This record gives sequence, structure tokens and C-alpha cells, in this order.
Amino acid sequence: MTGPVLVPILGDQLSPDISSLADRKPDDTVILMMEVAEETTYVLHHKAKIALILSAMRHFAKELCEAGWTVDYVRLDDPENTGSFTGEVARAIARHDVRGVQVTEPGEWRVRQAMEQWRTDLPVRVRILPDTRFICPLPDFFEWAAGRRELRMEWFYREMRRKTGLLMDGDKPMGGRWNFDAENRRGPEKSLAPPVLPAFKPDEVTHEVLQMVAERFDRHFGSLGNFAWPVCRAEAEQARDAFLKDRLPMFGRYQDAMVTGQDFLFHAALSPAINIGLLDPLDLCRRAEMEWREGRAPLEAVEGFIRQIIGWREYIRGMYWLEMPALAEANGLDAHRPLPDFYWTGDTQMHCIAECVRTTRDNAYAHHIQRLMVLGNFALLAGLDPREVAEWYLIVFADAYEWVELPNVAGMILHADKGRLASKPYAASGAYIDRMSDYCGKCTYDVKQKTGPGACPFNALYWHFLARNENHLSSYHRLAQPYATWRRMDEDRRDEYIASAELFLNSLSQKP
Repeated sequence: MTGPVLVPILGDQLSPDISSLADRKPDDTVILMMEVAEETTYVLHHKAKIALILSAMRHFAKELCEAGWTVDYVRLDDPENTGSFTGEVARAIARHDVRGVQVTEPGEWRVRQAMEQWRTDLPVRVRILPDTRFICPLPDFFEWAAGRRELRMEWFYREMRRKTGLLMDGDKPMGGRWNFDAENRRGPEKSLAPPVLPAFKPDEVTHEVLQMVAERFDRHFGSLGNFAWPVCRAEAEQARDAFLKDRLPMFGRYQDAMVTGQDFLFHAALSPAINIGLLDPLDLCRRAEMEWREGRAPLEAVEGFIRQIIGWREYIRGMYWLEMPALAEANGLDAHRPLPDFYWTGDTQMHCIAECVRTTRDNAYAHHIQRLMVLGNFALLAGLDPREVAEWYLIVFADAYEWVELPNVAGMILHADKGRLASKPYAASGAYIDRMSDYCGKCTYDVKQKTGPGACPFNALYWHFLARNENHLSSYHRLAQPYATWRRMDEDRRDEYIASAELFLNSLSQKP
């Protein structure tokens, strides 16, 4: 066969140096980009998430065309659109009489299974190449994990520091320490005034997408009213530069803080652009390191930011592929309570939950402590079904893909993996939320009150969680102190906590 090679590029592969194009030339290649119904509706994604991906795809297709590539772009409203990646690849093979298909491996298990089937079902050879945009190739991660009793991120992170040379002095970490968590856990202060996050005015392409999403996906969660995400490389780079200049210096100090009405604080909010391929994560880390080396940002802020990318992001991706497909069904704490309606509506008297759902609805975004220690902490304490919780996280956040969302939910948030990922459940009472936010001062419930109808629900739920999971968790070294406290309580006090928690949990299933 003498036809061109077909290179499908998915909506989270919007990088000009993607591995599937690395050995290709424009005169012998057709790039296929597909907007397919199956990907927009296998879960009912946040409207802004769909709009971001489709607009970014259209902008990237234009960028490729301007660089001389032939791009076959299939729009969602094309009457011939089959609605699936497999259907569109098959149509493109026939349309262009291609001699082979070359594609970069996808980020999600279900898409990888479909691609493997292409090798059997399609009439041409299919090459699936590694995604070289990640710093740690999957075989290297599997080798690192092999034979280890504990797969802790901290040890992996140190290997990534050595591999990249980031913040290293020879084989030792700059500043004499691998992390600066102690400096990076301040609560909010009254005078806190973060700079405004850059907002990108929708251009003609994005306006068209927003209109289509509003009409076609009107049943989906979320608002389009605040849509201002970067949708092309130039905008993503502007957002990157603004973060490095304006917010990185204070990022570490306040990365765990939460403030009513302050949806972004000093966070980068670059994960949507990174995860669709508009920014190179390693380049971003090197730029952050330079801010420290040139005296514009403190070491603790830069280290905390770099750790989230070369440590946590790479580790989570490795754990996803190591644990799938069993991870999707993991339920190590036997949790089965349905997801409460207020995760969708925000209609709850718990101000912290209502505020985190609001920013999620408005922006398709909440920062990591809101996700982990408010929304996730409640899901853990209340015993919500891991599959329902994971689907919610996948739906509502603009940066959520199963490879990054599922290990965070099943492992980090819900401990459904029985501790494969985290050394203890991230359970906390209302005192933590009070310390790290201004939420409790605006709440109907009293965070100082431990039980009863006016008490912060997190307080009794915390002890109820420990009590009902004692057989699973009492042997955990990091939970020895709370279990010792629980056992020292008199029986009447323990009964009071249990009764208060169960009264609240029973109210979750009651319809107004």
C-alpha cells in the first residue's frame, strides 16, 4: 500500500511533539481529530469541561494546519459522525486509503482496550506508541513498584527529583530537605488578597463551541457563564507566566487554605491546560525552579509546586495503570451509601460543602484541599459508594480524566484500595476545616459543638467512621493516637457520637 499514515490525535493529546507525530512528515500523514458523542456522554461531563476540550481541539487543528499538516477534522454535528473513536478511525481509513495507523497511547483504560481491538478489527497495521509527555515511562514505574511492600509517593518523588535534577545539588536536595510541608500549611489570613486569575475572552471558535454545548448538553452539570479557560497554546503560556510571576511566591504558604468566594487563591489552575497537552509539565517545573534560582520565589513554594507535578501527577498515573482494572471496583471499606443530592445542587447547611460545590459548578474547578479535605473527607466519613464518588469527580472537574481522578478518589480520598496508595485515610473532623478556612464562621452549624443537631456534622462523623472501620484500620500506625482517644472515652460519650452521626446520616436519604 502506498497511501499515507493516519495519526489519530485525541482531545487530551494536543501537543505538537506528541509521539505519534515524532517520526512523521506532513506530506505522508493525515491527522485525524474527532469530536465524538461517546466521549462527551459516557458520563455527563461538566458543560465547561466539554467546551474546553472541544474548543482546544479546534484551535489545535488550526495550529497543525498552519504548520503544514493535513488534518481531517470530524465535528460533533457532522451527520456522518459515528459517535465513537473506532467508527471514525474506520471511516478515515477508507476515506484516505491509508496504509497504517499510528497513535499515542491514551490516558484511560477503556480507550486503551478499544485501541487494542483496532489491531484485530481494522484492515491496516496499528502502532500504539508510548506517551512521552510523561517524565516516568510506565515500564520504569512498574519496575520501581515491583517487590516494594509500600508504594509511597515520597520515595517515588525523590527518584523523580534525581532523574530530572530539579532542585538538586548533586545527589542532595536543595535546602537540605526533600519537602517543605511544614512551611506550606498556613490557614487563611484576613488580609489575604490574591491576584486575579487571568481570564481569556472567548474568541469566535470558542463562542461557537459554547453555544453548541449550551444547546446540546443542557442536561449536564455546571455553568458556562464563567468560562475563561485557556484554549490554545498561546493562552496557556500566558496563564503559566502569570502564575509564575504573580502567584507562585505565595503558592506554598497558602496552598492548603480555603476562603469563601476566593476560588483560586494562589493556585496555578494550570492542570486543565497541562492535562490536555497545551503545557509541557517538565518545562513548567524548570521555569518554576528558575523563579527560585533568580530570587523571585521562595524554595518552599517552588518545591511544593514541583512536587505536585513530577511527584504526585506522575505517581498517580503510574498507580492507575498498575492497579487497573481492579481499581475501578475497589471498595476496601465496604462503603455503599448513595451520593447525596447536595453534591450536585450545593443545597446544604454545611457551608464548606456548599461553597466547594458552588465553585465546582461555576468553574469546573476546586483546588486540591477543597477536593480532598472537604468534598472527599465528607465522602469518606459518610461511607459514600466509591463508584458514585469517582464518577462525580470525573464529571465535574475540567482537569479530570480517569487516570488522574480514579487513583485520587479510590486511593487518596476513600481508602478503597486498602492502603495501596496512602498510608492512612485522610479523615478529619471539623477542626481541620476550621483551621484551614473561613468556612466555619459562616456556617449554620457550630464547629466547636461535638454532637447534637447544631453541631458540625464532621465532628460526630469522624468518630463514627473510626468506630465502624475499627477492624480495617485499628492496626494502622498513623491512626494509633485517635483510636487510643476513642477507647479512653466513656461509653456514654461514644454512644453520643454514634447516635449523633447516625441521625445525620439518616437525614441524607430523606427527601424534602
